[in-house]
Amino acid sequence: MPDMPAALIVSHGQPSEPEVAAAELARFAAQVAGHLPGWHVGAATLAQPGALDGALAGAGAAPVVYPLFMTEGWFTGENLRKRLSGVPQARVLRPLGVSPDLPALAAALLAEEIAQAGWVPTETGLFIAAHGSGRSPNSARDTRAFAEALARHIALAETRVGFVEEAPYLAEAATGMGAQSICLPFFAAARGHVLDDLPEGLDAAGFAGRRLAPLGLAPAVPALVARAIAADR
Repeated sequence: MPDMPAALIVSHGQPSEPEVAAAELARFAAQVAGHLPGWHVGAATLAQPGALDGALAGAGAAPVVYPLFMTEGWFTGENLRKRLSGVPQARVLRPLGVSPDLPALAAALLAEEIAQAGWVPTETGLFIAAHGSGRSPNSARDTRAFAEALARHIALAETRVGFVEEAPYLAEAATGMGAQSICLPFFAAARGHVLDDLPEGLDAAGFAGRRLAPLGLAPAVPALVARAIAADR
């Protein structure tokens, strides 16, 4: 039981490769810890059996729990809180994707990419590729809220949003975008849909623009997460 304040970063992980996803999350947690001197920062994926209980055992009685998810929903709400029921003092923060600081971070990322390409923002299109859900409106709601907030930080020619699991689907939404376009995956990690459905959808749309890494992998994200954790203290 650490005598220092403790944080626990939780992600969904990947049931088919739980160890790989867990290792990636552990590296991310180490990056966050670099911005939180004096803190114990642990990590656990929900898909790896026993991982959350093990991480909680080393996080003390009142850890700050940061969901590394892009939208609010069943996993970040009912499921996670149920699994934290044995640690009643745990404080669950809002997930990465709804962070008020994320749109400005994404705008800076896009501005740098546009400058490197020699383009002008007002002549550049943006395609936000996201998960979506056929069962809940929350995923699309939070994704569109991010897109609207992003537009207040950078003026682009157009911004479209497409989803893996609901309309408008990726291929449909991305069709017709010109070569001076950027695809920003609204995902926390390069797993699952990012590796298969996303490139498949973009290829089907004939998308010829630049394809970025998932937003959750942006270099400035660990510092953003650290600030949110420290602010809750």
